Amino acid sequence: MKLIIPMAGRGTRVRPHSHTIPKPLLPVAGTMIVERIVETFARTLDRDITEIVYILGPDFGKEIRQTLKDMSARHNAIATFGVQETALGTAHAVACAGEKLAGEVIIVFADTVFDSKEKVSVEDADSVIWLKEVEDPSRFGVAVYEGDKITDFVEKPSEPISNLAIIGVYYFKKGEDLMKEIQYLIKHNVTGHGGEYQLTDALDRLLKDGKVFKKAAVDEWLDCGTIPAWLNTTCEILAKENHKYGEHESSTIYPPVFIGDGVDISNSEIGPNVSIEAGSKISKSKISNTIIQKNAILNDCELSRSTIGNHAEAIGAKGEIHIGDHSVLKL
Repeated sequence: MKLIIPMAGRGTRVRPHSHTIPKPLLPVAGTMIVERIVETFARTLDRDITEIVYILGPDFGKEIRQTLKDMSARHNAIATFGVQETALGTAHAVACAGEKLAGEVIIVFADTVFDSKEKVSVEDADSVIWLKEVEDPSRFGVAVYEGDKITDFVEKPSEPISNLAIIGVYYFKKGEDLMKEIQYLIKHNVTGHGGEYQLTDALDRLLKDGKVFKKAAVDEWLDCGTIPAWLNTTCEILAKENHKYGEHESSTIYPPVFIGDGVDISNSEIGPNVSIEAGSKISKSKISNTIIQKNAILNDCELSRSTIGNHAEAIGAKGEIHIGDHSVLKL
């Protein structure tokens, strides 16, 4: 089975970090967002993912592709790539998979971290849509259902017709059927919100054609689309995973925390809810509720609700800061 991951978006709401890497490559407690998605499928799906198709932006370079190839190989899958030259909507992004959108496919938009305690079976369905019960369905696209079968899709309903939100994860028995409907939308210029080609319009056409849609429920659906959401999701994952940590020179650690390989901490207070990626160095600092990426240096800082980029350096910083890769902040 193929996994198709559209990730060509610019991730503007997590800048400055998305200036240098796509948002799905950002870490959550030691693991990239996109890799957490792959791990969830490996754990919950009733069949193996053998190929991962990444839909990238036109300016995503060799280093990003190599990172995705290495990650795919860790999960016994090959990596292939499509390019979305211009952002024309969710359906258009999926269509950029080209001939790879055929046979059994799962499509997942890599803005969220999700999980389920139950195994998901895709037997006896033309499509399976992953859903999450929400308190305010008017904020989401929702699925209307009878039993385990979906009967309709409604975008941001004004009436309480369903409380099951579509989280952006879809299975199709025949990807070519979906491609046919997307091509119809593009040929006839059928657009939705923002004048873009919407995947929900293609789903609606498949449903009206008599295709059998079933639902799969998720227990956890965590947003990573903004800096506050990325911080909050990291906190929730840290609390759930309970990572181990060692002793550090003249320092106190308040769990939950994630401390990566080769991290050097001295004369500091770390935690709670701090994620520190490999190779970073922290001294004479007090850090809480913060994400620190690889090989960063912090000295004499007192930070909370902050995000620090790879190879960034902060000296004497206080309060809340957000600095991107290779930045230097000395106060």
